[in-house]
This record gives sequence, structure tokens and C-alpha cells, in this order.
Amino acid sequence: MKTLAQSIKLTLALMVLLCGIYPVIIAFAGKLSKGQGNGETITQNGKVIGYAALGQKFDQPQYFWSRPSAIGYNAAGSAGSNKGPSNPDYLKEVNNRIDTLLKYNPGIKRSDIPADLVTASGSGLDPDISPEAARLQVKRIAAKRGLSEQQVAALVESHIQKPLLGMFGPATVNVLALNIALNNLKK
Repeated sequence: MKTLAQSIKLTLALMVLLCGIYPVIIAFAGKLSKGQGNGETITQNGKVIGYAALGQKFDQPQYFWSRPSAIGYNAAGSAGSNKGPSNPDYLKEVNNRIDTLLKYNPGIKRSDIPADLVTASGSGLDPDISPEAARLQVKRIAAKRGLSEQQVAALVESHIQKPLLGMFGPATVNVLALNIALNNLKK
């Protein structure tokens, strides 16, 4: 009976702690963050056009393309595809993406294509691409928009987010922020 009473007390204490106090602390911490716990929105002309931490589909030739998504950029179901690198269906998808990149970016070699332009991230919602992936698209975008390659390349360089403290994580480029800046770029 003594063990049962201790178990009930421990269960009640953990319920109060983990179902009450902990969520309140996390909600309070979220309210102190950049988006006040609702996500960091990106606005243009007073209208929310996206979230900084959620990938969106960009596949028109005049825009920088996003990293592919295994879930169609559906934020309600964040997940990868669970297909291994030797899965024939997965390999076909990747080869189709490579063929599309080669078609729309003449002059690049298959070996020049960064993996993040043809493989989906684990979440399926990665908002960033590598600087190499952005640089690879400069020539196509400059030609489609009638801009100089130098203008578009300078835009990419100005949107590279360096690793935290210069050593934690890779350098990245937020595709939505880059495409907004691209729309605002003058000839």
C-alpha cells in the first residue's frame, strides 16, 4: 500500500510539472521570441507572405528554386519520404530533378549540382538552400529577368547567413527572403 501511495503522488507531481508548469514556461519563452511564439512572419506591403522557417515552393524559372519537399510543402505534415538512397523510385525522382535543373540551367554539369537542390530535407519544409545552390541559379535568373549576372550574384552574396559564431552549422540562404529581394531589384 505504501508503494501505491508513493506511485500516485509521483504521478500527480509529474502531471502538474509536465502538463502544467512546463508548458507555461515554454509558452512564456515563445512570447519572448521574434514572432511572439507564432512563428517569424515575412511581410511585404503590410501583408504576410510567408514564414522565415517554413519552405515554400518556387519552381518558376525567374525565381530561385527551393529545396524539394517530400510532402509538397504542407506544414501540417512535416516529414521526409522514408525512401532510402537505393530505392528505385527515389532514384528516379532525384534523376528527374537533376534533368530539370540541367534543362533550365544550360551550361552546368551534373557534377556541379549541390545535393540540396535535388534531395528533400528530413522535415520537407527546409526554407534554406546552400550558397552553392543559389549561385548555381544566378545565370538562369539573370537571363530570365534581364538583369546582369553581377547584380543577381551580389544579391545572393548579401543574403548568405553565416554559421552561428562562425562554426555551428552551414552557411545558408533563405529562399523566400532572397526571392522577395529579387522582386525588388531594379534593372
